[in-house]
Amino acid sequence: MPRILGVDIPNDRSIAVSLTYLYGVGPKTARELCHKAGIPGTKAAREVAEDELGRLAALLERDYTVEGPLRRQLAQNVSRLRDIGCYRGLRHRRGLPVRGQRTRTNARTRKGPKKTVAGKKGVKDLR
Repeated sequence: MPRILGVDIPNDRSIAVSLTYLYGVGPKTARELCHKAGIPGTKAAREVAEDELGRLAALLERDYTVEGPLRRQLAQNVSRLRDIGCYRGLRHRRGLPVRGQRTRTNARTRKGPKKTVAGKKGVKDLR
């Protein structure tokens, strides 16, 4: 398995698809990288030579923010929002949706599994 920036990329896929296994590299960026490095995007990852891998790694280091630095940058952005106490920061702090979604129903991904509240019965108890 070829290794770029500390990440093993799959052998059996084309190099353009394999590059998307790096955090922060999507299909368009992967095609761009292949073009800049002079590697055909359809070439299998196992057939890419060491010098070509070196060129790809150098391009990634120089022109793009990927993997560890990108994760660190995103975490710093969220912590800055928390520190200044803006609305988005408060939503991050409370673990609720940040971008205006409804929370009365749905939002289970951010809120976690349902917490059942005792004593909530139907309309029959109101009589």
